[in-house]
Amino acid sequence: MEGRLSELRRQLAEAPASAVVANHCFGMFELAALHLSQQPPKLDDARLAIDALGCLVEGLEGRLGDQEPALKEGLTQLRLAFVQINSAMGPAQRGNGDERTTGPTD
Repeated sequence: MEGRLSELRRQLAEAPASAVVANHCFGMFELAALHLSQQPPKLDDARLAIDALGCLVEGLEGRLGDQEPALKEGLTQLRLAFVQINSAMGPAQRGNGDERTTGPTD
């Protein structure tokens, strides 16, 4: 077990930080998409994942390597999906989160 852990740490240390951070961004993308696809959608959880992804992608602009264009496109698509799903839901079902990044829910 300890040998395997040492090997994983070595591999992680050899990987460019931009690739590791981008990989975490893809995880947040998947998390947001998962919450948006629930019935009913979990808008507050989706908003948190989208906002976190936005902080990283926009805050690290120019530093995420080859994956940056895909991450920007994915963020745009998630934001669009959030607005569409939120608009289709009634006021009682809408999320109550921070509107600074994702936008208003009304």
